[in-house]
Amino acid sequence: MNEKIKKFKNTTTAFWTDRTKSQKRIFIGTMIIIVLLITAILLFAFHSKFVPLYNNLSVQEAGQIKAELDTRGVPYELQENGTTILVPDEQVDSLLVDLAGQGIPNSGNIDYSFFSENASWGVTENEFNVMKLDAMQTELANLMKGIDGINDAQVMINMPEEAVFVNDTQQNASASIVLNTKPGYQFQEGQINGLYHMVSKAVPNLPIENIAITNQYFESFEPGNTTGNVQDTYTYQQQVKQDIEQDIQKRLQQMLGAMVGLENVIVSVTSDIDFTQENRTEEIVDPVDLENMEGLPVSIETIQETYTGDGAAAAGNVGTSDQDTAGYQGTDEEDNGEYEMVKETINNEFNRIRKNIVESPYKVRDLGIQVAVNAVKNENGSEVEYLTQQEEATVEEGMNSIMNSIITTSIDREYVENIEPEEKVSIVFQEFTGKQTASSATTPVIPAWVYIVGGIVLLAIIILVIKLLRNRKAEEVEEEIDSEEPINVPNIPEKEESESMVRKRQLEKVAKEKPEDFAKLLRSWIGED
Repeated sequence: MNEKIKKFKNTTTAFWTDRTKSQKRIFIGTMIIIVLLITAILLFAFHSKFVPLYNNLSVQEAGQIKAELDTRGVPYELQENGTTILVPDEQVDSLLVDLAGQGIPNSGNIDYSFFSENASWGVTENEFNVMKLDAMQTELANLMKGIDGINDAQVMINMPEEAVFVNDTQQNASASIVLNTKPGYQFQEGQINGLYHMVSKAVPNLPIENIAITNQYFESFEPGNTTGNVQDTYTYQQQVKQDIEQDIQKRLQQMLGAMVGLENVIVSVTSDIDFTQENRTEEIVDPVDLENMEGLPVSIETIQETYTGDGAAAAGNVGTSDQDTAGYQGTDEEDNGEYEMVKETINNEFNRIRKNIVESPYKVRDLGIQVAVNAVKNENGSEVEYLTQQEEATVEEGMNSIMNSIITTSIDREYVENIEPEEKVSIVFQEFTGKQTASSATTPVIPAWVYIVGGIVLLAIIILVIKLLRNRKAEEVEEEIDSEEPINVPNIPEKEESESMVRKRQLEKVAKEKPEDFAKLLRSWIGED
């Protein structure tokens, strides 16, 4: 055994000695890399991945979960200032189920399910009211957490004490809400209004003006208090004011125009609108019998006592001292007498009326009407006939009657009692230099012969254009034909010609095409002869 070990050692030493320095460095580096890889693989294989178990926890909830994980020996990590707890990935599902079964995390708040789970006869009225208020606050906070842009919500509601007597005024509730919103999230006007309406409808006797909503940065959310709302409100109010004025102006223009003609009257209307809105609750107690101011008897109790005997002349001491009973005749105790007492108790029921009144979004507070009437009655050339004073008075009386009726019916009855309609109307008779009519201006009528002449001229122009286009096209075709090179087509003999005829035709062709060559040929023939 020793010899094998010694032999292996010698072999290894010889192998290492025969290696160069570079080979030794490569070998050592390779071994180090292999060891590091094995170590990393082992670490990743046995290292647990931590994932969030709960997010956005309160300090109380985080403490409960931490104590339970310490008891079970489960490793965990805390992040985001203790509001997030991370546990190994393979244990997160089982921990969620186990902790939920134990009621962890428990924020300390109760909801409406608490009453069905813990109903008992030993709860006093005050304890029940406190638990009911806490449950209402928790339910409202849970509703708001489900809205986009809200991470958490805290709600505090102040409920007034119930009225003991009928004539006591019922107090309204109030609510303060703090929202933990997502950073950078911009709430729209409709979302803010929705929050206010949700809280107002969930809590009895809670008007919107008694609700205060802020976020974690102390920024207040008011209903309708968003960017551009002032401009929207102004636009809405101006539109309502303009619509009212235009409607009254249109009706007056039609009625007054029927009297003197649309072209002879101009109407202008100005209005004062009250846009104050009011929501109020009235609780009225009225007697059933208004004439006698009595209620409806619900129960009647009558007690009668009579007594005859010694010392019964009166149910009291003699005289009018401190111990005497007022209203009874004092007599001596030894005298004989009698007394009678009748006592009647009646419980009456009255009419109790509760009214939730929502005022209209606007009221017409005041109206002003200005009317201009054309004083010219007829125009015949240079002669102008004006309205007489009697005619003006008649027209003015009729117009006043119409406009007074419109003013009294258009202005809200809260303000109309303090208004004199005659003071709100102004009628002016004046000659119109430029007539204005309610209808659109009439367009000048073009005679029919103008259309006929125009059609003939247009037809002539079309014909000339067509002819010019055709002539131009024909000239282009001729130019193309002239520019083409002539094509030599060989003559096709109709009959078989003799040799002399062929030569004759050739000579004629040469004489036509090349007269100079033909002349030289003739000279040569003559010289030979």
